[in-house]
Amino acid sequence: MNKFWETKLTPEQEAELIDNIVERIHRHHLETPAILFFEMHKPLAGLAGQARVVASPMAIPFFGFDAVNDYSRLLGDRSAVENLIQRLEESRLRGDTPPEDTHAVA
Repeated sequence: MNKFWETKLTPEQEAELIDNIVERIHRHHLETPAILFFEMHKPLAGLAGQARVVASPMAIPFFGFDAVNDYSRLLGDRSAVENLIQRLEESRLRGDTPPEDTHAVA
């Protein structure tokens, strides 16, 4: 049996996923609510790790197996959530403008 959700992310994979999350949150100027959300749910990271197994059959058709597997491993790791919060705080303090949204409808 494959152990998809049991393997740890490499530091490079973790950094790439965190960069992606921070960029998306920053694009919509939601750093503060995201920091609050992740701080509140950081103690539940272990529980979130188990919930990912339950929710994956509903999420995989929309996001793909690899994305669900990678993001669920990231959010199930308490230290990775702390790294994500730190990156969001840095993004908020920089206050730079997010890149243009290429999917915006004119």
